Amino acid sequence: MKKYLPIIFILTVIKLIIQLLGNRNYGFHRDELLHLSASEHLDWGFMEFPPFIAFIGKISDWLFDYSLIGVRLFPTLAGVGILILCCLMAKNLGGKTRAIFLSGVCILAFIPFYRNHTLFQPVAFNQFFWTLGFYFIIRFINSQDKKFLILMGITLGIGLMNKYTILVWAFGIFVGLLFYKNGQLFRNKWLYISALIALLIFLPNIIWQIQNDLPILKHLEVLNREQLANINPWDFGLEQLSSPFTLVISLFGLTSFIGGENLKKYRVVGISLLVIFCSLWLLNSKAYYAFAIYPVLFAGGAVKIESILDKKPNWVYAVAAIVLIPSIPFIPEATPILPIKTLVGYTEKKEINGRFELTDDYADMFGWEEQVKLVDSVYNSLSPMERKNCVIWAENYGEAGAIQILGDKYGLPDPISRHGSFWMWGYGNKNASVWISIGNEKESVEHAFNEVELVKIIEHKYAISEENGIPLYICRRPKVDIDKWWNDYKEHVFD
Repeated sequence: MKKYLPIIFILTVIKLIIQLLGNRNYGFHRDELLHLSASEHLDWGFMEFPPFIAFIGKISDWLFDYSLIGVRLFPTLAGVGILILCCLMAKNLGGKTRAIFLSGVCILAFIPFYRNHTLFQPVAFNQFFWTLGFYFIIRFINSQDKKFLILMGITLGIGLMNKYTILVWAFGIFVGLLFYKNGQLFRNKWLYISALIALLIFLPNIIWQIQNDLPILKHLEVLNREQLANINPWDFGLEQLSSPFTLVISLFGLTSFIGGENLKKYRVVGISLLVIFCSLWLLNSKAYYAFAIYPVLFAGGAVKIESILDKKPNWVYAVAAIVLIPSIPFIPEATPILPIKTLVGYTEKKEINGRFELTDDYADMFGWEEQVKLVDSVYNSLSPMERKNCVIWAENYGEAGAIQILGDKYGLPDPISRHGSFWMWGYGNKNASVWISIGNEKESVEHAFNEVELVKIIEHKYAISEENGIPLYICRRPKVDIDKWWNDYKEHVFD
């Protein structure tokens, strides 16, 4: 193993450097602000996601005080872990130096991973847990050691506390194991002990969901209606073609797992991968859900290519170059390694009506600091008595999250919002004399208040269109019962 460590180390350092260069730039993404806000309200669950991401956010707060590069270090470490696991899987599948190298290069060449391993979202950790689970399966097949079944159960349990989609992974593994030694493993008590461990780890979230009327069902309903139902089923498959060179490696891996001679003992992995991919497609999932299966495919594909080129081993390095080099120009579009003005020139974006139309991910990193500064200026324009009796009401979780996280350095009170999990955290002081409203439209504020004063319409040349042209109001004298007004909104929190 020692002779492979320099290869894994060098690839890891390259991955880490690229990600860290991107992690420092622009600002927090709206989803990052939501996840960090959840860490200020630690619980066993949230309306949009399980509790793992909030727990990691709290660690980030303790260690780095919510600094941008500190927060993003965690998904980056998950990405680095995926690269290391991919190389280790290649080794455990029988690969040698060149297979290990090629498998790691595939991780570096797979452009979507740069985005996934930059943003503080459950996605990076989900991909890590899927990859770790496959690693333990391969180790079990090689050794028949029950400890790898136990570790697989622990991985599933923690993965469920991060993102529910790992259930699709578990279903794929279940089907795959039916074909492993004619299903003999289902007569092994340690498989059931492993499943019980996963259930016990996940149990607090199940209890939380039941106690809170299963908000996950409402969230899934809205997600399906607003997003998944509008996805063209062919887009799922076509999106997998966007990285053609790594796709070829992954297809070598899949065919080798299913019918290859040198990987036939790992057929359970190939069947599981097929079941997972088909299940995601049939569920009309977003294309990026499937990216979590690629590391094990890269490992299998690298081993297969090393075997094919056994008599011309140096050609493996040529394959690695063909895979990696075409991907390099696209890295700045996936993680913000370039300053924004340089990126605008690099991507040839044109200014239209005072704005640049960046990709949604990048556009969602701009405007939050300016919003918080404006709210702070309005807040400090109030009298000391009014500041003591002031509520900051944000329309969506991005605006609320910005005030929650970025507003700390200004000494702003915690915001309220009727959007998602913020609704669960309540409306604060219902007897407040002054309400500062950000993002809420005129009809909304006039419905709730007798006295409404428009302070400013907020614009930002890089921010997403949703955060351009948004109003900031000072509101007084509520004309609704705040408690009823809040509770009546329960069915609309995901709108």
